[in-house]
Amino acid sequence: MALTPPITAHNPADAFNRLLTIMDDLRTNCPWDKKQTLESLRHLTIEETYELSDAILSGDMDEIRKELGDIMLHMVFYSRIASETNDFTITDVLNGICDKLINRHPHIYSDTHVNDEADVKRNWEQIKLKEGNKSVLGGVPASLPALVKASRIQEKARGVGFDWDNREQVWAKVEEELQEFKDEYNTADEHTIDTEKAEAEFGDLMFSLINYARFININPEDALEKTNRKFIKRFQYLEQKARENGKQLHDMSLAEMDVFWEEAKKV
Repeated sequence: MALTPPITAHNPADAFNRLLTIMDDLRTNCPWDKKQTLESLRHLTIEETYELSDAILSGDMDEIRKELGDIMLHMVFYSRIASETNDFTITDVLNGICDKLINRHPHIYSDTHVNDEADVKRNWEQIKLKEGNKSVLGGVPASLPALVKASRIQEKARGVGFDWDNREQVWAKVEEELQEFKDEYNTADEHTIDTEKAEAEFGDLMFSLINYARFININPEDALEKTNRKFIKRFQYLEQKARENGKQLHDMSLAEMDVFWEEAKKV
């Protein structure tokens, strides 16, 4: 017998209850949904998060709305599974985040005074330490991509005052790291390069560049992804033009390809 789905809601509370009701129905009656576990959903949640990221970078508000819905479904799904083993419920999850936000915003819900965003971040990290975190960096997930992880490490260190005074100091560090990286290659031929040391110097250079990006309010992950997309668009234009001229890229000279590449920059 088919279930009657809840009607479309017109306020946040009713809409959320509608989702909870549908989740209960699916978990009870759908063979696929009944089979899922916290572990089986994990990789799907990661995929949905990247899809949301793509939508945000594309500026597609309709897609952002859809992807937020998918992620909301996953949060409800995890909570429903946990409720079946009496570990926690969606109510516990929501109350937990509400309590945390109230506790970590004493400038809103208590009598703490702040002057700016930096004070807010500093208080946030100090409160986390009081809550039992052993390190300011303990909240940075180990599995984060390295570029994102570097940004989060630097932000958290800044939150407790461990930071450069100005961007000129950071740029000087970038130049220092660039020179150290170059020195690894300028003092030896390609057969005697210490690859491990060169890799370490390259990592230092990237870390310092990410630091500088933070000082000038550039998100390095977003910046690199936009460059990736720009390269893909131009390269695909190059491939298209090659096909139109009856050629394969591997048969073309770099000079021939560069003609189409310059055209792609103007498209």
